[in-house]
Amino acid sequence: MKRFALFVSLLGAIILSSCAHEEPSRQEKFLAAAPRSILVVPVVNKSVDVTAADYMLSTVSFPLAEHGFYVFPVNLVKRMLEDDGLADSSLVHSSSTTKLAALFGADAVLYITIERWDAKYAVISTTVTVGASYEIRDAKTNSVIWKNKAEVTYQPNNNSGGGGIGSLVSAVVSAAVAKAAPDYMPLARQANNQALHPYPGNGIPPGPYAPKVEK
Repeated sequence: MKRFALFVSLLGAIILSSCAHEEPSRQEKFLAAAPRSILVVPVVNKSVDVTAADYMLSTVSFPLAEHGFYVFPVNLVKRMLEDDGLADSSLVHSSSTTKLAALFGADAVLYITIERWDAKYAVISTTVTVGASYEIRDAKTNSVIWKNKAEVTYQPNNNSGGGGIGSLVSAVVSAAVAKAAPDYMPLARQANNQALHPYPGNGIPPGPYAPKVEK
């Protein structure tokens, strides 16, 4: 019995050791590549909102720059890629990272795919959701050095405190307005911050131009 218990204990230790070895810190490859500049390419949009990609693209530069990286102007990048025959974002994402980075002299390339960009209407409430996946590839090796996902939701607070039919009508009107003209931009910014900034954790380590670089 003692031998069996010892065997189980040793087996558990081996499994845990193996798992720890197979799941290294998500920042190890990023730290080894040590990119100083990041090229953000046009966003792949899986939602039905045709404006989602441009809106998302416009919200990415600030959190990256704030985190200590040089970020190439996203509108200029988009225009130059279009001039080179890469107007389709899916085509850009399937192109060689090394070749894309060489066009601008970037150290790494950030690819973003919008998974959710929608507003679901339920008579007295509307839930607005933005979800995206993020992936950074090294310019030298074409390999993925970091990836993450984020999804944020917003539901307007329709509690007026008055109760009764007036409160119900107010809730219905508020939900209809949110459905007709949802404000995605704050959610896009929150998704970026959620995916990029939490460090230590799943976010990217601070860049070389951050005020206080964490060792």
